[in-house]
Amino acid sequence: IMAFELPALPFAKNALEPHISAETLEYHHGKHHATYILKLNGLIEGTELEEKSLEDIIQSATGPLFNNAAQVWNHTFYWNCLAPNAGGTATGKIGTAIIKQFGSFEAFQEKFNDKAINNFASSWTWLVKKEDGTLDIINTSNAGTPLTDNSVTVLLTVDLWEHAYYIDYRNVRPNYLKGFWALVNWDFVNNNFA
Repeated sequence: IMAFELPALPFAKNALEPHISAETLEYHHGKHHATYILKLNGLIEGTELEEKSLEDIIQSATGPLFNNAAQVWNHTFYWNCLAPNAGGTATGKIGTAIIKQFGSFEAFQEKFNDKAINNFASSWTWLVKKEDGTLDIINTSNAGTPLTDNSVTVLLTVDLWEHAYYIDYRNVRPNYLKGFWALVNWDFVNNNFA
């Protein structure tokens, strides 16, 4: 029986500098993400959930089980949304869809930033594709994830828990978002959108 394991980061710890420091990743991936894995494994040990996928657990779980499983998934997804030598204006099909829906990439960015900056406390802001193919920007709190909504496809997320940015940006979320946009992995977002 396989316990869940901490996935390796898809880049070197210092690869996102200067926008996200190796020290932040040390804590964020190496301590926070790792702790969610540890707690999740403790909660499912000896139960039939040991046989289930992370996604299946999230769909039916509540309380601490949901919180830890969803945080494991959210973080793994978030790491894949970032890449060194990435960022800038959206490219490919997602770039076209953004312009079609929001008028311009800048208008989309402004709307996303506004949702993210005003997303209270520990939270996540997401770009999702709805069943009709249109895009939506949604906020979740704590471990909340759009993965529990079968009518949307998750495309992109930004982690707005303080541990995601406090070392590098203190409490200045708008500056962290500037850094985030410099790292967005549009190839990953396009794969999700396809």
